[in-house]
Amino acid sequence: MFSFFKKFLSPGSPPAETGALDPTKDLRDRPQAPAQTPAVAPPVAPRQSWLTRLKAGLRKTGASLTSVFAGTRIDETLYEELESALLMADAGVAATEHLLGELKQRVKRSGVSEPAALKDLLADALADLLKPLEQPLVIGQHQPTVIMVAGVNGAGKTTSIGKLTHHLADSGASVLLAAADTFRAAAREQLMVWAERNTVEIVSQADGDPAAVSFDAVAAGKARGKDVVLVDTAGRLPTQLHLMEELKKIKRVITKADPQAPDEVLLVIDGNTGQNALAQVKAFDEALQLTGLIVTKLDGTAKGGVLAAIALWARQRQAQHPDWRAVPVYFIGVGEKLEDLETFNAREFAQALLA
Repeated sequence: MFSFFKKFLSPGSPPAETGALDPTKDLRDRPQAPAQTPAVAPPVAPRQSWLTRLKAGLRKTGASLTSVFAGTRIDETLYEELESALLMADAGVAATEHLLGELKQRVKRSGVSEPAALKDLLADALADLLKPLEQPLVIGQHQPTVIMVAGVNGAGKTTSIGKLTHHLADSGASVLLAAADTFRAAAREQLMVWAERNTVEIVSQADGDPAAVSFDAVAAGKARGKDVVLVDTAGRLPTQLHLMEELKKIKRVITKADPQAPDEVLLVIDGNTGQNALAQVKAFDEALQLTGLIVTKLDGTAKGGVLAAIALWARQRQAQHPDWRAVPVYFIGVGEKLEDLETFNAREFAQALLA
């Protein structure tokens, strides 16, 4: 198992070297700053820089929430305004009721009387709700670690795979990509750019059967001693039943190539879609039994509260299926650059949302 992967892919740890998505740019050739530059402020730590971008990305959601705490007293009117703000942020009815109930209990225990103090209490309640989603993606328990990635069209699936490939390859892992999105030529081309840029191998067939491409990639990964096989599947809506059946077939065929695979079944969701994102999670989980999520495009959205709804769903799912693996949020993204995809940290997210 790669100890560096566990370090990088654990919440709160600094990311690998990052850069913009320009495939022609070699990140390893960037000039280094002089050892001593007294007139220049020291560089911001990578994680701190990420937190700044996260706060900026969640500003629209946070503005509607924090405006509630500008009142002069804590009363039912304030709680009603906060309820409306949480619903508008797409936290959902169940998660909103849960957070309001938690907040009222914390107010009673703490004895606070100023509305401004409620913000920290709400951040604590939200962080506690989100905490179970905070788990590291572990690479190296099996060789190869097979990661199957699904999502609807436009969620940022192929780009997220490219970013993850970059981080894995930069940390020394040998990665093999499977271009199982055989319906969209642009997806294969995009994945080929990432493969070339990161000097990793790719299995691709124009107009080939997605399951066959996946099988060949896993078999090749085993034969070539690769550390990771990343399978990119075609984007689809959960209402497209024939395409969902094809996803199930891909997963079955991967298992035929390697009985323990896939090690991870990830769903990429667009944070801008709010409660529709939760509906996607439920539908894809029913079809594939998900093991993790990547939430993209949180920058500029007013619907960042959807993670609270996902957290409550994940808690209920675990209670109903205690023998199933949990569905954590491995990564969240707030932009198109490499450094805009980072590991999920519950407290960071809660504090950024209410900054």
